[in-house]
Parts: sequence; structure tokens; C-alpha cells
Amino acid sequence: MKKPLLTLLAGATLAFTSIAASAQMKDPDVGGAAMYPDKTIVANAVNSPVHKTLVAAVKAGGLVDTLNSPGPFTVFAPTDDAFAKLPAGTVETLVKPENKDTLVKILTYHVVAGRISSKQLERMIKKGDGKATLKTVQGEDLTASMSGGNIILTDAKGGTATITTADVFQSNGVIHVIDTVLMPN
Repeated sequence: MKKPLLTLLAGATLAFTSIAASAQMKDPDVGGAAMYPDKTIVANAVNSPVHKTLVAAVKAGGLVDTLNSPGPFTVFAPTDDAFAKLPAGTVETLVKPENKDTLVKILTYHVVAGRISSKQLERMIKKGDGKATLKTVQGEDLTASMSGGNIILTDAKGGTATITTADVFQSNGVIHVIDTVLMPN
């Protein structure tokens, strides 16, 4: 009688461990919306209630197909509140067809080739004596550093953004949500 009970307990423990592991592997919600690791960056971003401006900018910049491609990409995704910090009228001006080149330059400055997790970023920062240089798809560098437990990104103009939600894994990369729009030179 003890053997079947032990087998049942072992099976239940294994099932519970498997469920717990699956729960730990779930992406963090972004703006209260579920993010799915089997969807692309764009497919998840369109469902994020805090990335409406970014999605509109990506569409206006003609980058939807690129960010739906296999990648992989690491995207530092500014929230709507981050875009709201820009001077009044900036977003409206950038999404005009005549400003597409400037818009694409800014958007691709938020993208790094490869899938870089927050743990990898932290290791790169440690290895670089407190700083890691990331080459963006746009061609210029971002600098990553730590402040307390936060990863901070410094842009070409000295502006900073904090990663507020890290490791939102996608089928073609990873998104790290940031609180400020980064600016290239």
C-alpha cells in the first residue's frame, strides 16, 4: 500500500514542479496585458495598452515587417508616458511622412541585434567595470549601467532611461520596457 501512495505523491510533486516552472517562465504583463513568448515583438506590442504611441510610430516608420521578422532583436520600448515627456508636438511632427527618416533613426536607436536578457546586460556591465556599450541597429551606441538594482541606458545626448519591465521574451527577441525615449545624435 505504501508504494502506490509514494508513487502518487512523487507524481503529484513532479506535476506541481512542472506547473511552477511553467508559471515562472511566463512573460511579465506589460501595462496589465499578457505578453506571449510565442508571438513576435509587434504582435505583443499592439496588445500593450502602454505602447500605443510606439506602435503608431513603428507603423509610420514602416518598421512593422522588420520587427515581425525572425530577428532576434532586443527592443528598448518606451511607454506612452515616455513619449509624453518629449516637447509638445514632437510625436505628431515625427509621424508625418516628410519626417520618416528622422523617425526611423530614433526608433532603430532603440533596437539592438540579438536577444539580450537583463541578466546578460548585468553581466556585460560588470565585465565592463560598470558600463556596457551596445551597438544599436541605427548604428550609434547606447551605454548600459546599474543604479541600485536598476539598469540605466544612457543615449548619445546624455539622456537616461530606466528599464522598468525587463525580459519580455518574444518569438523573435526580447522587449525591455523603458521610461524615457532615447535620442541618437
